Amino acid sequence: MPPRDRSRGRNVHIYDAKDRATVLGDLILTNGVTNTNFYSMVEIIILFTSDFELRDEGDTKIDRNDDPFQPGILYQCYRIEPWLVRTISHDTRTRVKSFCDAIRSRDRRCVISGKRAVGAYRDDWTGFEAAHIFPLAYESYWREYSYDRWITIRQELGGTINSVQNGMLLNSAIHQLFDSYNLSINSDVWIIYVCLAGKYLDQEFLDDPQRPVHQLLRWHFRQAVLANMRGAGEPRFEHDFPPGSDIVGDILYGPKSVERMEFELFNRLAAQVEIVLLKYTIKQEAAG
Repeated sequence: MPPRDRSRGRNVHIYDAKDRATVLGDLILTNGVTNTNFYSMVEIIILFTSDFELRDEGDTKIDRNDDPFQPGILYQCYRIEPWLVRTISHDTRTRVKSFCDAIRSRDRRCVISGKRAVGAYRDDWTGFEAAHIFPLAYESYWREYSYDRWITIRQELGGTINSVQNGMLLNSAIHQLFDSYNLSINSDVWIIYVCLAGKYLDQEFLDDPQRPVHQLLRWHFRQAVLANMRGAGEPRFEHDFPPGSDIVGDILYGPKSVERMEFELFNRLAAQVEIVLLKYTIKQEAAG
């Protein structure tokens, strides 16, 4: 089965004003997107060498203001920023336990839907998951580009990428949408896009001194824009594999096979490797 891309259902189409046969990007317009918001999205997927403006089909200028954005046509030169392949996270290793504990203690609800974890008092978190904003699988990228410079609350275990400032408690289904860039938060205005579009995060979340770092949420939002708007759209990866499925074949013969295999191996095998190493250590200590 060919992979699904993200272009289906888009109702805003972005063109070069000098070459309207070439689509630069598209968008599924949802509630809450203003003209100013849309300008900021376009600036993520297109690099302009000078000031620019957006115009609709009638060649009328779209002002950069807070009016609701309407479908239109657009403009000029661009450069694509790399998009980091990301699939549903399965990481359950012991090094993220302190991360999960800190996220649960701070949020005690899905911070996007607002639904409370009613079983939290008896340590029952069924249906709620601690989600990394910047994925754990890209920890080398995190270190290389010094993303930890924004972290002020450091965990004793797990490194800065496992700081409470790099995570949120989410409903399990919303976590999947967040990981696949089908949902994101524009932290410039603290509004949610795509699923639950137009919903603002609550004041309890915004007032919390331990809340996620603005710069990391902005990074995730940029990734979501790149994944969902540019070109024909990045692929959507299958993650629900019934028993007996050819997972490896799906990855190897699908799009972005190398990047996806690296991400999946990290998420699916890292926990098993840690268990094996732990057992080996225990045996060595017992033998010694």
